[in-house]
Amino acid sequence: MLGVVPSPTLVSDAVAERLSSFLERMRVESAEYGPDASALIDSAADTLVGGKRLRARFCHAGWRGVSRFADRSAAESIALWDVCASLEIFQSAALVHDDLIDNSDTRRGRPAAHRALERSHRDAGWWGDAAAFGRSSAILLGDLLVAWSDDLFEDAVAALPHAASVRREYARMRRDVTVGQFLDIAEESAWSVNATDSHVERALRVVSLKSARYSIEQPLVLGAAIAGAADDQVLSLRRFGHPVGMAFQLRDDVLGVFGDASVTGKPAGDDLREGKRTVLVALTRQTLETSTRTLFDEMLGDPDLTAEQIAFLQATISASGALEKVESMISDYAIEADRALSGARLDNAAVGDLRDLARAATVRAA
Repeated sequence: MLGVVPSPTLVSDAVAERLSSFLERMRVESAEYGPDASALIDSAADTLVGGKRLRARFCHAGWRGVSRFADRSAAESIALWDVCASLEIFQSAALVHDDLIDNSDTRRGRPAAHRALERSHRDAGWWGDAAAFGRSSAILLGDLLVAWSDDLFEDAVAALPHAASVRREYARMRRDVTVGQFLDIAEESAWSVNATDSHVERALRVVSLKSARYSIEQPLVLGAAIAGAADDQVLSLRRFGHPVGMAFQLRDDVLGVFGDASVTGKPAGDDLREGKRTVLVALTRQTLETSTRTLFDEMLGDPDLTAEQIAFLQATISASGALEKVESMISDYAIEADRALSGARLDNAAVGDLRDLARAATVRAA
């Protein structure tokens, strides 16, 4: 499989194969750390189970869009899959830290990493505060996953003729998403000292850094860079990927408020309990009377919100017209992305895959 270009439906299998090989090597190299450390290694491996493999799919699509313009070797294909796998490891690191920051109890329908580590402390009968152990261990778990991502990425690109450009994009991706995560956290407090009419712009900046670039645009460019993309091809992929990423995150924000917990794997209205200052929230607040806005702000971010309070906030958002506006924004971004592909110097079959991926990323229930 590794020497050929599979259809997008096989991307997950190819990435799983590379992850399995990498994890086997990590377990061997980590044996000297002892039995307690093996629990951390197991926890890291557990975070790599499941998921949509979205970043790997877009990375592969970027490579496919460019690779037909030159003969590519089997070794380069292996490098592609290892970079795809490294993206998925980095995403696991981001999710471990994200769940810790947000005090989320679940991820993909299972206990979040810090909760699972907390439980392992209790099950082992260890002395001390299990919750504190879980939080501290999760920080280190995320750090370990970042290190693993770097290890696999560097092994993959070492012999590539275009390694420098791939490294630059990967480094920029890591910086962007880290700063975006900080701005997301900061906005949960900073909104109170900034004008209401600035909140949408501030929220869109977070969307761009934390999700649009990291989830879609930069994986596309990484795949293309592996194949030695020309400047015009990279520009076309950026012009396509960024609006798709914006739409993807806006859809995620809608699901964070209105999603079905049985489908999303997260409690209904979880973003409301976490106090996420999303575009959806910013647009809602612009239309509310002062008294209603004050009540809305007092409720948003309360981790103990009842089902009735969640329903009230959902109804307030819907009645404000914010949900309709966000749906319109999602549609506009999707149209912008599609137009970016017209006349682009990319493989025709890959363009079809990109359009399918855009629909999957923006029209979804989880």
